[in-house]
Amino acid sequence: QVQLVESGGGLVQPGGSLRLSCAASGSIFSINVMGWYRQAPGKQRELVASITRSGSTNYADSVKGRFTISRDNAKNAVYLQMNSLKPEDTAVYYCNANIFVMGSISLTTYWGQGTQVTVSS
Repeated sequence: QVQLVESGGGLVQPGGSLRLSCAASGSIFSINVMGWYRQAPGKQRELVASITRSGSTNYADSVKGRFTISRDNAKNAVYLQMNSLKPEDTAVYYCNANIFVMGSISLTTYWGQGTQVTVSS
């Protein structure tokens, strides 16, 4: 039906940068809010950043000024530019999207499979 596929994770030194990408595919009518969440070992999944279809953004306090979320509505894609990375940013990052599927009147939340981001020297 609908798939979210993430890419761009990896190992980076403190102070470095990474860019995550997520593309949605399938029977999509339109996509409402898209976002990135992360989950570190032993911790709950938390919101990192979200963006509405019109481009309004929201960030967790811990990443403000370092991370930038953006989206390309034509490509059904969302991106997360992560700068000045810290060891505490280490986590599995998940893409999230609220989607109107073709033929459905309800909004459904979809998740990507997750991509590992490790910040370490």
